[in-house]
Amino acid sequence: MKSKTQIEQQLKKKTNPILVETVILAKKNAAWLEVASLLTANRHDRRDANLSDIAKLEGNIIAVAGKVLSQGDISKKVKVVALGFSEKAKEKLLKAGCEAVLLKDEIQKNKDAKGVVVFK
Repeated sequence: MKSKTQIEQQLKKKTNPILVETVILAKKNAAWLEVASLLTANRHDRRDANLSDIAKLEGNIIAVAGKVLSQGDISKKVKVVALGFSEKAKEKLLKAGCEAVLLKDEIQKNKDAKGVVVFK
């Protein structure tokens, strides 16, 4: 995991305002530092997650430091927090009774990251 200084240096190169805001919020909370570290990685190093990948994880809240894509299906009711969602993925999540929440909103509500499993 990166230090706060490394995260800050890499954050200066980012131009996406939503990404920058999310990283700043995550960096302030030690529980979310791993997510901040993943978000400041190069774009091609960041992992997007398909619904089939999320379905394999155990936990009530799944954090994705990237975009959630629609390939596959999900049958369990979980809360998925991510930087972004494809339209089809969001539809499938809502149809399955899951919650789809942006990372920055979850970081503000759940400062201690209770019950959060990070998708890597």
